[in-house]
Amino acid sequence: MEVETTIRRWGESSLAVVIPKETIQKNNLKEGDKIKILIEKESNLTDIFNTLKTKRTAQDFKNLCKINSE
Repeated sequence: MEVETTIRRWGESSLAVVIPKETIQKNNLKEGDKIKILIEKESNLTDIFNTLKTKRTAQDFKNLCKINSE
């Protein structure tokens, strides 16, 4: 099952993930259950293209993709 959620501050030095109520009910989750979480950070085009070794900017690539799709 895949669920999107947001990391939130928990106290001074910790972070927490909130599991939506619908997911808890659907999976019959309760306090003390052990679960596995797959972490995949969402990225945007700027993040992806900034990792490339090129002199082009992310905007250059966006413009190029727009021209090729027309």
